[in-house]
Amino acid sequence: MSGAVIVGAGPGIGAAVARRFARAGLGVGLIARSETTVKAVADGITGAVLALTADSTDEVGLRAALDRVVEEYGVPDVVVYNAAIIQPDAVGDLTARQHLDAWAVNVVGAITTAAHVVPAMAERGSGSFIITGGMPEPKPGYASLSLGKAGVRTLVTLLDQQYGASGVHAASVTVGGAVAPGTAYDPDDIAEHYWQLHTQPRDQWEHERSH
Repeated sequence: MSGAVIVGAGPGIGAAVARRFARAGLGVGLIARSETTVKAVADGITGAVLALTADSTDEVGLRAALDRVVEEYGVPDVVVYNAAIIQPDAVGDLTARQHLDAWAVNVVGAITTAAHVVPAMAERGSGSFIITGGMPEPKPGYASLSLGKAGVRTLVTLLDQQYGASGVHAASVTVGGAVAPGTAYDPDDIAEHYWQLHTQPRDQWEHERSH
C-alpha cells in the first residue's frame, strides 16, 4: 500500500491533509506529540491509519516513529511536516533557550524527518516532501515563527538541490493567516494544495504554494 506520513498531525491542517490523502487510498501514518491529539485525528479518517506519538524535537523518538510507518506501509510516497510553535513574540521577548526550543520544532524537526526518509525516496526515484510554511512576510510580533518559516523555506530549496534530480519533490505550502473552518483559510481547502503538489508531473513541479 502507498503511504503518507504527517508529522504534527493536529486538528487543523494536519487532520485535513491526512483525510485528503486517505481519501485517495493511501495508508496514513500520523505522528503527534499528544496521544489524545493523534487519536482524535485518527478517529476522523476512513481507511488505513497508524497513529503514533513522538515529539518532533526528540530525534530518537521521531526516527523510531518514522521507522514504524515504513514497516507498515513501506517507504512513504509523501511526507508532510506540519509541526510548529505558533506564538506571539518580538525580538527581545524570548530567552536564548526559548528561541532554541522554537527553532527545534519549527526547523530542526523538519531536518530530522527529511534526513530519515528522503534518502530512501531518492533511492526509489520518487516521493514528495512537503512542509507547512507561513509568514510570507516577516512580522515583528511573530519573530520566532518568522525565523522558523524562513528556515523551512530554505530547507525546501536545499532538499530540492540535493535530491530533486533523484525524483524527490520538495515543496512548501505557505499559509498566510489563521486556519479555521469556513474562513479564507479553511483547512480542507489548504489540504488540496498538498495533494496537488504531490501529484504534479515532474516537469511541472512547484516548490511553493501560497494560500
